Amino acid sequence: MASKKKKFYAVAKGRIPGIYTEWYGDDGAEGQVRGFSGAVFQGFATREEAERFLKKNMGRVPVKSKSASKKKSGPAIQSGAARKPVEKKTGPAVVMYTDGGCIDNPGPGGYGVVIQTGKRTKELFGGYRFTTNNRMELTACIEGLRYLKTPSSVLLYTDSQYVVNGITKGWAEKWRSNGWMKNKTEKAVNPDLWQTLLELCEKHDVKFQWVKGHAGIKGNERCDQLANGQARKKGLPPDKVYEAQKKSKG
Repeated sequence: MASKKKKFYAVAKGRIPGIYTEWYGDDGAEGQVRGFSGAVFQGFATREEAERFLKKNMGRVPVKSKSASKKKSGPAIQSGAARKPVEKKTGPAVVMYTDGGCIDNPGPGGYGVVIQTGKRTKELFGGYRFTTNNRMELTACIEGLRYLKTPSSVLLYTDSQYVVNGITKGWAEKWRSNGWMKNKTEKAVNPDLWQTLLELCEKHDVKFQWVKGHAGIKGNERCDQLANGQARKKGLPPDKVYEAQKKSKG
């Protein structure tokens, strides 16, 4: 379930550290952390909480904002008019948020995707009557990347360490090269989805970035809403591959 609505976004490490009242866009917190290696940020319900987070986490990170440096009492809330716009070339062509999950695991599941290309935003969603959390996390990534008709540079945010580790640590590629075996006796799980995701990653230039779920990140929160809404719908189609696997196991 979604946590209390966040109104302040603290960026302790990013292009311009500070507190922001908006998430989306180059003038919001997203523009400070998108594609920034080792970014440290979080959303909060109050400014006081955000300031405590900055005080705890900024450490050696200098505040570059002019408006922030003039304030002696702490980092200032940033606005588009008070700071230099981020150069377009520093960010990827596409920013994508994905999420998936089940009411029970296994059980009815859903996925949600938010795709941002410039000022355009596209939402994708769907679900299955009986599936797993991990299958929905993978499906969200797959459906998001499938939507892109031409090879693209993509920064993909997900709160699934299963997905991020599978790609960035090379696990999925190793399983594929071993005939979808983790080792000599253990089969890899969800090979159908990993195969598709790897093929899409070969088509696009995709950077996977893990984010903490329910931390006030609007893209992630919206995907969670979409996924939950789909999982609760009646008349969902079958996840044919998963149901066939379950049936074969008795």
